[in-house]
Amino acid sequence: MNHKTEKVDLENTVVDESQRQLSDPGASSRFRQDKFSEGSPTESDDDNERVDAAEEETDEDETTFFDTRDFLSSSSFKSNGSDFWTSSFSSDGEGLHIDESEDDIDPSIRSVGTNYPCIKRRKKLPDAIEKEKGVSLWSMIKDNIGKDLTKICLPVYFNEPLSSLQKCFEELEYSYLLDRAYEWGKRGNKLMRILNVAAFAVSGYASTEGRICKPFNPLLGETYEADYPDKGLRFFSEKVSHHPMIVACHCEGTGWKFWGDSNLKSKFWGRSIQLDPVGVLTLEFDDGEVFRWSKVTTSIYNLILGKLYCDHYGTMRVEGNYEYSCKLKFKEQSIIDRNPHQVHGIVQDRNGKTMATLFGKWDESMHYVIGDFSGKGKGLESLSDAHLLWKRSAPPKFPTRYNFTRFAITLNELTPGLKEKLPPTDSRLRSDQRHLENGEYEMANSEKLRLEKRQRQARKMQESGWKPRWFAKDKVSGSYRYLGGYWEAREKSNWNSCPDIFGHFPSDQLLD
Repeated sequence: MNHKTEKVDLENTVVDESQRQLSDPGASSRFRQDKFSEGSPTESDDDNERVDAAEEETDEDETTFFDTRDFLSSSSFKSNGSDFWTSSFSSDGEGLHIDESEDDIDPSIRSVGTNYPCIKRRKKLPDAIEKEKGVSLWSMIKDNIGKDLTKICLPVYFNEPLSSLQKCFEELEYSYLLDRAYEWGKRGNKLMRILNVAAFAVSGYASTEGRICKPFNPLLGETYEADYPDKGLRFFSEKVSHHPMIVACHCEGTGWKFWGDSNLKSKFWGRSIQLDPVGVLTLEFDDGEVFRWSKVTTSIYNLILGKLYCDHYGTMRVEGNYEYSCKLKFKEQSIIDRNPHQVHGIVQDRNGKTMATLFGKWDESMHYVIGDFSGKGKGLESLSDAHLLWKRSAPPKFPTRYNFTRFAITLNELTPGLKEKLPPTDSRLRSDQRHLENGEYEMANSEKLRLEKRQRQARKMQESGWKPRWFAKDKVSGSYRYLGGYWEAREKSNWNSCPDIFGHFPSDQLLD
């Protein structure tokens, strides 16, 4: 396609400005929808129960963000049912392409992440074999108010056919942003690097819109691998602790590594669920620049009446070890909010000077402007002031009842020859999860109950000194780090140290 010269000039102006700031001596220094009820998500009394993390922020330097109501209400920022732009980085197996919405991005940067081999992946889930039965969510959880939700055993009907280990990889759907960040850093533009890192931190939430089914809780020692040459990365995750439930992951991309562990502290309020993440995500580039951040609070509303929906709110701080850091504010959705899911942010140098401003929506896109536009009365005057960093991919051609994205549809796929290469601990080999994906609901529920009985031994295993196979806890930071060796073992098909955690054993009947 033809590139629009005036937009190239605009992008070059922004790049020149960011480079100038970099060279300025003074600037040194991330449940299931109630199928039986419909209604507005704002009709619930849950708003009286929310713990507004944003309101609890009392930092003296808390930024008053500019008013973007007019900008975000434009045709480019319509939430909930809008026609998303066609993604430049689709997951439909038909290759990558550039579209007009990225015309204001430097052409040499737009091509980053597109030179990977094309891998054909599935575009839809298998057709359901059985007709799904309706189950009342409230009847399942009404006696568990105030309890830890990870200890509540729900029927498989409230699950989606993905494990929490696979969900960790799903947050890397837009890993091309990290490829771009790496390239910007190589060119000496660290400001554009952190802007892309910040967009990546937000993009991990995009797939959660409309996703109200619960992922499978992995068994202790369960793993998941993702070898995606079409994205230029390899990912691996493992459940490293049962109580508390902790999953650890490690990913290697082009010029960068990404790792972290996560644990959720849940609070059940009767009509809503509050999930507070615990853990730090780390991104390290080959040149030594490191960024760390923690995720914001997530809540799920209308468990009893109305349409279930989730919201993310709070402040995310992306801390860098070199020049820049970023603060992102996820605005909590209110009863009268007609423009939900807003995210505002600023990038500051070591001296506290605001170098760039970010804004957008976690379910649609993120834009930036160079300079400080965070004060009152400094609203953006036109779309030409803003530059696109990231946009959400187009929805799948074949929708699923789980509201999966194109990328999520591929995560549990067993491509030809893959099963023989996997260890017996991989999530794709879980019988209950596989039966659910195939729409074999009775078998899925039966297998889920069987595996949960076996999982009751996990606490005793931990207390007896059980240790993860591929990760170890760092004595200094307290976080889990990848030990290495998984891909080497895969190459040799050497899984002797991996137990058959999903298999049938005579001891299964003794665990009741």
